[in-house]
Amino acid sequence: MGEILITARDDLHRARGDWLKMLARERRLSQLTVEAYERDTRQFLLFLTEHCGGPPGLTDIAALRTADLRAFLARRRNEGAGARTLGRGLAGVRSFLRWLEKRGLANAAGAAAMRAPKQPKSLPKPLTAADAKRVVALGEQMNEEPWIAARNAAVLTLLYGCGLRISEALGLTGAQFAHGETTLRVTGKGNKTRLVPLLPIALQAVAEYRRLCPYHLDNQGLLFRGAKGGPLQPAIIQREMQKMRAALNLPDTATPHALRHSFATHLLGRGGDLRTIQELLGHASLSTTQVYTGVDTKRLLDIYDAAHPRA
Repeated sequence: MGEILITARDDLHRARGDWLKMLARERRLSQLTVEAYERDTRQFLLFLTEHCGGPPGLTDIAALRTADLRAFLARRRNEGAGARTLGRGLAGVRSFLRWLEKRGLANAAGAAAMRAPKQPKSLPKPLTAADAKRVVALGEQMNEEPWIAARNAAVLTLLYGCGLRISEALGLTGAQFAHGETTLRVTGKGNKTRLVPLLPIALQAVAEYRRLCPYHLDNQGLLFRGAKGGPLQPAIIQREMQKMRAALNLPDTATPHALRHSFATHLLGRGGDLRTIQELLGHASLSTTQVYTGVDTKRLLDIYDAAHPRA
């Protein structure tokens, strides 16, 4: 990997080069990750050149204080860097300092004591109702093996029709569909159990998959199987979604998890109340549901004005 000239003394320059080689050869980090660490530490050393009044060496790194690191983050923030960029930059500097500390060349305590900038909560973007239906329908056509196409369609239908997490859908057993139930008992995060309604279209999709599946599906075993009969892995469904994004010209945010978000968002848009959606999603707190469904203040105030007796 080509080293970019930086303002640093020879001892620090060589140490940094050895660290970057270690990341690539021993830890086998991807080229993009190594390049990001190179860029972040280069920016840090350029900052130290000005901060210390000259090119920094290992003695300057050994004398670093928490205040110096805070000053670096403040400079980057003033230059327009966001919380994610600052967090990644701090992670790169910490990694370098820890590597130097193991060799007795620096003290990484100051970096370890610093909290990373608080990351903004990012909302998953829902698909439109029309696009969600197109994804589910295309799942029936995207594989030459009819049973695999039926399997993918059944999984996607459960994600959008029941609001399941992909891990929850792939953890279902045959017993949960053995007697034509109209509700599904799901165990989610923290072993929290909830009931979700099973739409007729979801029951039909699962029944079609079971009819075509070449493997024996007993009540105790996992319902969804991979091509060789083993447990179906999330990466398979994620790859199928990637193909569908290309076929339907959908954005990169159209992921399996976006179908769960679409389930909640579309329920809310059609008058579903937050408490019910909270239960259907299996969220421990209502605040999580509010963030997840992208509830805006205006909508909440409109509901309040329409429903509260004293409004």
